[in-house]
Amino acid sequence: MKTLLTGGTVVSMDPAVDDLDRGDVLIEDGVIVKVAERIDVSDAEVIDATDRVVLPGFVDNHRHTWQTAFRGVGADWTFPEWAVAMHGTVKPHYRPEDVYVGTLLGRLEALHSGVTTMLDWFHCSLGPEHADAAVAALRHAPGRSIFCHGAGWGTPDPVDAEIRRVCSDLAGAGLVTMALGLRGSEDTSMDTVARELKLAAELGLRTSLHVASDGTQRPVAELREHGLLRDTTTFVHANGISDEELRMLADAGSSVSISPDVELKMGFGSPMTGRVLAAGLRPTLSIDDVPSVGGDMFSTMRTAFAVQRGLDGGLRSRDLLAFATVDAARSCGLEARTGSITPGKDADVILLRADDLTVFPVTDPAATIVSAGHPGLVDTVLVAGHVVKRDGVLVGMDLAALRTRLLESRNRIAAAAGIPLDGTWRPRPELE
Repeated sequence: MKTLLTGGTVVSMDPAVDDLDRGDVLIEDGVIVKVAERIDVSDAEVIDATDRVVLPGFVDNHRHTWQTAFRGVGADWTFPEWAVAMHGTVKPHYRPEDVYVGTLLGRLEALHSGVTTMLDWFHCSLGPEHADAAVAALRHAPGRSIFCHGAGWGTPDPVDAEIRRVCSDLAGAGLVTMALGLRGSEDTSMDTVARELKLAAELGLRTSLHVASDGTQRPVAELREHGLLRDTTTFVHANGISDEELRMLADAGSSVSISPDVELKMGFGSPMTGRVLAAGLRPTLSIDDVPSVGGDMFSTMRTAFAVQRGLDGGLRSRDLLAFATVDAARSCGLEARTGSITPGKDADVILLRADDLTVFPVTDPAATIVSAGHPGLVDTVLVAGHVVKRDGVLVGMDLAALRTRLLESRNRIAAAAGIPLDGTWRPRPELE
C-alpha cells in the first residue's frame, strides 16, 4: 500500500533531508520511502497537503493517562495537594473500567493533538486487572504507545513477577511496547533499584524515574556511587539537580524529561531546559498530568521556550521542535523508527493547517508552530502510515459513547471518595 502526501511545507527534523517549502512524502507499507520536492507515482492514495505543514508526530515520554477523568480539577493545586488528591483520595476507588476509559480517552486526546508516540507512566497499580485494563486501552487506541509499568506510588512492594507477566503479554503487541517505571531509593532501597534495573536489562526494557532535589539531596550521585546510572533511563523533572549531577547523566548517556507547566505550577522550580543543555544533554518534553495542565505539546513547547528565553535568550524555536520529536524519540529508544521525516522510518506524521487565521501567514514554520501552534491546527495524523485522524476528526472512534463512560466513571469515583466537583475541592496534605 502506498500513500503520497503532496504539496505541503515539509519540516523534516532531519538535517540530511532538510525542509521543503513545497514537498512530497511517499509512504509504502507504513514506512517513509522518499521525500522530495515532487514525486510522481500513479498507484498511491493521495493526501493533499496544500496549505499544511508536514511534521513528524510529537513524542511525549511521560504522561499519566489514568487520571484523565479528573481533567482540570487540580489547576490550583501544589504538588503535595495533587499527591493527596490523586493517590490518596481518588485512586483507591478506581476500578479496572475506570483505568480503561481514562487511559483510552487520554491516549486519544494525545493523538488528536498530534502526539503519535506516548509513554504512559502507569502508577495506578491496584492489582493485575488494573494494569491489564490500561494495556487494553492502549491497544485499542491507534497510536504508538509505551506502557511504563512499575510499583505505583510510595510503595516498597516487589513487582518483579508482575513486570514479567505484563512484558510477556505485550510480546508481539505491535505498536504497544513496554518500559519499567523505577522507584527511587527513598521509596524502596538502593538494592531494590539495582534489582529492578537488572530485571529491565534482562527483559530488554528501558526505564523511567521521577527525580528532584531541594539542593541538599544528591539522588543522581548516589545512583552513580552504586553503579546504577544507565543510558536506558529517562530522569523525569530533575528540578534542583546540581550541574555536577547533570554532567553525570550526560556521561552515562541518560535522558531528562521536562514537564514545564506542571513544574512551574506545582512548585517544583524552574524547568531545567537550559541547565540540561549546558551539561551536554538534549532535553525532552512531556505533559505529566491533565488534572493540572493542558494535554498538548504545543503549550508545553511554548512554556519551555518562554521560560528559558527569559533566562538566557539562547534557545531557538527549532530546538523546541527537536525536544518534542527526534530527541524524545531517542529517549524512548525509538530514534530508528520515529521522530523525523526520514526515509526508512515509520510514517508517524502530522499535517497542521497553515491557512488557519491563528497562524496565517506561516512565514517561518518552526517558529510559528512553537510560538502560536495549538491542537486546532492538527488536521491529519498518521501512525505507521495509517491515517488515524482525517480532516480534523479521529477515525473510527465513537467519542460520544466514550465521553459518556468517562463522565460516569468520574462521577462514581467522586461520589465514592466524597469529593465535590464544583471547583471547591482543596486537598489537605497537612492532615495526612
